[in-house]
Amino acid sequence: MFGSILTIGAMLGAATSGLITDTFGRKGAMRMSASFCITGWLAVYFSMGALLLDMGRFFSGYGIGIFSYVVPVFIAEIAPKSIRGGLTTLNQLMIVSGSSVAFLLGTVVTWRTLALTGLVPCIVLLIGLVFIPESPRWLAKVGREKEFEVALRGLHGKDADVSKEATEFQINIETLQSLPKAKMSDLFQSKYIRSLIIGVGLMVFQQFGGINGIGFYVSETFVSAGLSSSKIGTIVYACIQVPITIVGAVLMVKSGRRPVLVMSVVVLVSASGTFLGCFLTGTSFFLKAPVLAVGGVLIYVASFSIGMGAVPWVIMSEGVAGSLVVLVNWLGAWAVSYTFNFLMSWSPTGTFSIYAGFSAITILFVAKIVSETREKHWKKFKHALILKE
Repeated sequence: MFGSILTIGAMLGAATSGLITDTFGRKGAMRMSASFCITGWLAVYFSMGALLLDMGRFFSGYGIGIFSYVVPVFIAEIAPKSIRGGLTTLNQLMIVSGSSVAFLLGTVVTWRTLALTGLVPCIVLLIGLVFIPESPRWLAKVGREKEFEVALRGLHGKDADVSKEATEFQINIETLQSLPKAKMSDLFQSKYIRSLIIGVGLMVFQQFGGINGIGFYVSETFVSAGLSSSKIGTIVYACIQVPITIVGAVLMVKSGRRPVLVMSVVVLVSASGTFLGCFLTGTSFFLKAPVLAVGGVLIYVASFSIGMGAVPWVIMSEGVAGSLVVLVNWLGAWAVSYTFNFLMSWSPTGTFSIYAGFSAITILFVAKIVSETREKHWKKFKHALILKE
């Protein structure tokens, strides 16, 4: 239950992220997120009982839920098109790096000290936000024209000629404002339904492949498999994520004009690897082979990091209803993290077989639906993603 409380907070954060981001701006939403996370980590550090621990976990989750929406959107709005996918994947790399550092620190410090380390990135973010411009797209949308031009120059340099880009922004904003106000039901129109299925489907398969259950309880999984100490396995788990995610980021940067093709191949390879990892881990419990469990989990996390970890967020940042997609993601995260221990008590082999099954379905989903989405439909896809925002 304690592990899943964070995801409950994140679901609420995701559900309100669109409203918060549009009301307070991208930087304002990030400040609010950081404040919730700081409150959460302090509550965990000073807790003397379960109530404050749970509240801290919930507040941190709420902040993370907003972060998971606003950061990819902010990157997509300020980055040049040629590197947008790569920068969004870089965001995933930073998340993975932070997760790996937390895993490593957790092997040498107490949980209270570990909670304090969670304050560091929040404080660094709050300081960093002072020196970066607001999203020009948001400033133009709310009619703050002077700040809009200042933000553009802040991104391109003081002496840069931003008149052409400023005109394009204004035309785009005026076009969007002239359109009828979009409703949630609009996303289910026939021309957008395929895009919605891809965006939401990838998030569902990302989570129900078991990543949050395996990630939250990796130490317990190694011990259950028969290892006398989980430290070595946990350290290797933490270290392997970063270099593999870097490979995924490079692939996204190189995708260029063929994003669907590259992302489809990456996800197919990634899902095949997670299937193999889950199969080996489940088999290790059946054969009582601890080393096989470590190998399976490492194959799983390496495969997840190269594609399934980042690609759904790249698609979400490109514009079907960002808040809806993020909410679906965190709903899946809650379901997996909440049920993981119950499933492991029932059958470790059965648990990883279920996750392997979802990975197999992911392969079919990508091969049949995502791969057949031609490049000419990619622009429609982006429009559908932007529609509800």
